[in-house]
Amino acid sequence: MIDLTAPLPESAEPIALPTYDRTKLKPAIVHFGVGGFHRAHQAMYLDRLLRDGKTDWAICGVGALPHDAKMRDVMKAQDCLYTLVERPPHGTENVIVIGSIIDYLFAPDDPDAVIEKMADEQTKIVSLTITEGGYNIDAVTGEFDAENPDLVAETSSDDPPKSVYGLVVEALRRRRERGIEPFTVMSCDNIQGNGHVAQGTFTAYAKMRDPELAQWITDNVAFPNSMVDRITPATTGDDIAAIEKDHGVKDGWPVVCEDFDQWVLQDLFPLGRPPYEEAGVQVVDDVLPYELMKLRLLNAGHQALGYFGYLSGYRLVHEAAQDEKLARYVRAYMDNEGTPTLQPVPGVDLDEYKDSLLERFANPHVRDQVQRLCLEASDRIPKFVLPVVRDQLAAGREVRLAAAIVASLARYCEAIDEDGQPIEINDRIADTLKEYAAKQVGSDADELAFLTNHQLFGKLIEDQRFTEPYLEVLRSLHRDGAKATIARLVG
Repeated sequence: MIDLTAPLPESAEPIALPTYDRTKLKPAIVHFGVGGFHRAHQAMYLDRLLRDGKTDWAICGVGALPHDAKMRDVMKAQDCLYTLVERPPHGTENVIVIGSIIDYLFAPDDPDAVIEKMADEQTKIVSLTITEGGYNIDAVTGEFDAENPDLVAETSSDDPPKSVYGLVVEALRRRRERGIEPFTVMSCDNIQGNGHVAQGTFTAYAKMRDPELAQWITDNVAFPNSMVDRITPATTGDDIAAIEKDHGVKDGWPVVCEDFDQWVLQDLFPLGRPPYEEAGVQVVDDVLPYELMKLRLLNAGHQALGYFGYLSGYRLVHEAAQDEKLARYVRAYMDNEGTPTLQPVPGVDLDEYKDSLLERFANPHVRDQVQRLCLEASDRIPKFVLPVVRDQLAAGREVRLAAAIVASLARYCEAIDEDGQPIEINDRIADTLKEYAAKQVGSDADELAFLTNHQLFGKLIEDQRFTEPYLEVLRSLHRDGAKATIARLVG
């Protein structure tokens, strides 16, 4: 038995333990958002380089939110070690103990310690996986919400900052004051142009505090774009028990994921970076074609699968993806509406890519939850699906299948499934979504009520090319249910 709260043995085949001396590593990367995805992705790539002796950089993780206290406790108990279990569709699991994170700071405990860690000259990169909703962006305008009451209060106070924005901007201010070159800010979130978005939002926050500092950030701080991809479901108690039983590893918070991984990264790092390309990262000049491909096929494909899948009675993603008609619908969306909005993607056969997506969705060993695909729809639909709708409409092409995704969300947000059971809506504006969805049912129903939420949908309600297929699907969902609606959509 390997207990990650105790010293590691010298070897434990076939489990891959760290082969490098962690005491000699430099925490040159500070990362906000040490969840499952970061630990299955960026930390994993760095671990690959460390095993090959190609870097001595390591990660200091940071938790900025109160619920990150659990991660703090696990990381402290396990010396920041954790188990990564890669689950292929066929064959044996690959089990790796990752050692590339060597420190963890919990900002609510000591915000100044987090700021000083970033202000230290040793820090070269500050990276982010703070989710699509972490960027404080208006879904319709795409602009930073400078009226957010929490941020207004924070920038008006002399108290230590609590937000990621406040912590990072204060660290940059101290570096400027001390004559230290600024670190690179590397966003790894599922947002088109995530580097540009991060630059705009962090600069806008700085402007609320000090316009001169904001201009210095604009002129001096690098914000590379990136595209990241690896299906990583939330770790369950069953996962923890299975890893201990099947592999003999006792781990308070392991990570399970598929065996596929991809990272496309713009090469924009004035203070240097690890040789990521030697670990399988695609380092490119322009990330946008890859980014659009992933957001509008994989991420939007998950939205197409999620709400219809849940309403059809599926609770595991692979079960939904193995439904022949539902899989045909997702592929039809990708082919007919998602793909026409893409740019040419160097080195990628899009048909093969779409085939691989459906195979990945159907992987029974990952055991991803359908409800995870339905999380935070108010952040995901505007970023993954609505850009496809708008591009298709602008080009005079159909949006029937994308409109169906939005209609399935509207039906899902009624919060009652087809068996009369409650649906838990997990979203930062869950109450608002349910309020709008409730107006589309009943004796005085307004069938377009969900689209009147202009914060999400802008003026789409005014375009018949969208509302007609939307209403057709919503009516079918109410009248006939999800499975019959899907069958009608795929002919």
